[in-house]
Amino acid sequence: MIQYSIEQSIWNNAKKNPDKIALKSGKEAVSYRDLCSNILAAKNFFENLPFYSKGSTIIIAAGKQLSFAYAYFGAHLADIKVIPIDAETNQTRFQHIVDVTSPICVIGFDKIDTSITKFSLRDFDKLNGIDNLEYNNFPTLSEIADILFTTGTTGTPKGVPLTFENESAAARNINTFIKNTEDDIELLALPISHSFGLGRMRCCLSKGATLILLGSFVNVKRIFSIIETEKVTGFTMVPASWKFLQKMSGNQLSNYANQLKYIEMGSAYFSADDKKELANLFPNTRVTMHYGLTEASRSTFMEFHNDDSHLNSVGKASPYTDIKIFDEQGNILPENVEGEICIKGEHVTKGYLNTSPESFFWNEYFRTGDWGLMDKDGYVYLKSRKKELINVGGKKVSPLEVEDQLLLFQGIEDCACIAIPDPNGVLGEVVKAYIVKSAGADFTFEELTKFLSGKLESYKIPVSYEWIKEIPRTQNGKIQRNLL
Repeated sequence: MIQYSIEQSIWNNAKKNPDKIALKSGKEAVSYRDLCSNILAAKNFFENLPFYSKGSTIIIAAGKQLSFAYAYFGAHLADIKVIPIDAETNQTRFQHIVDVTSPICVIGFDKIDTSITKFSLRDFDKLNGIDNLEYNNFPTLSEIADILFTTGTTGTPKGVPLTFENESAAARNINTFIKNTEDDIELLALPISHSFGLGRMRCCLSKGATLILLGSFVNVKRIFSIIETEKVTGFTMVPASWKFLQKMSGNQLSNYANQLKYIEMGSAYFSADDKKELANLFPNTRVTMHYGLTEASRSTFMEFHNDDSHLNSVGKASPYTDIKIFDEQGNILPENVEGEICIKGEHVTKGYLNTSPESFFWNEYFRTGDWGLMDKDGYVYLKSRKKELINVGGKKVSPLEVEDQLLLFQGIEDCACIAIPDPNGVLGEVVKAYIVKSAGADFTFEELTKFLSGKLESYKIPVSYEWIKEIPRTQNGKIQRNLL
């Protein structure tokens, strides 16, 4: 049972260690005492706006400035629902979010064209702090804290309301599995406009740890310099980040294998071979990976060393989380039978913005839209997004399974599979593969088909191929199949 919101936990940590560094960004740092002071100043800023009202919404550009944290948590204390989105959000997506949420103001979008009142994040650096570690007027856990928007990999992005209880429960679940403590010093180079990065900020601050914010993974030398000089104990990545680090610096990150206490991976597919490689590079580090959604953050976890015989799975249910597999009529399925992965827990959203929740739940279990199975030991195996399954003459094909085999072909750098209508009009749907060649590679589609024969059932082998320069992906590396 959740007792404290993230905000109340921050205050508890400030009373315990007021001068400890909470956040760092570039040359700036803020203690837990000053973080609370600046949050209260931001709260007053919002409450003094002429158009302020409790329960209203605001949009904030989620960047790595300390002022983002002040505005974000300050809005929460002012009973304002926060919509944190990428500072580089395009005009179309931005307008869609405005249309469905009606914010009273936007913060940090200096270049966006909008008639809504705008403020700069820099405005929150100029406020006079309010020193009050005894502050105790925190929102109730059942109130909505944030509205996060899905990345829209299969359609229009949906608004996901998350309560203070949802967010605090997610942080508790994550910290319990990863074994985070107040002594941790984490480097975060992931965007905090998405569930993964923003969740890491909540995890660290709720534990009283120190979080170092870095703009991105682009400056690899800067990453290693910070890890070394700041004595970083925790690091987070998406698979694309790891591939980029390897491309730019080989396995240099493993030089800090004895220093890094934990690594958390997530947000996109990571092969069993890649997991083994990372585990071998960090023999004494708790190397973890999660599966989850914006709607149900980090619902499974695995640790690469302890779960080395189940690396093709996405792990087991996270602490305080219950997962079951349901069929399309809402019946719970037995072990090893494929169906929809459904999740129950205090971290799970109650539904979508402006949408009736009934069709998204089987009783108390949230329907993820992901297709998979659970084995007798509780390991969950993800097959595909339900909407992405390819129905070949009544037989379900996971695009992930086909992509796994294609990526074993020498000369393929990346690929993605989707359903297309059967050109012969017999099977309904068939598999089409988009292929990105490695530099200098030269092969034919016929060679690919021959390579896949014997590795996949015949109905799973693509009947159509297309060369493509780049697979469209989200910022966290998820394939945007709708764009294909």
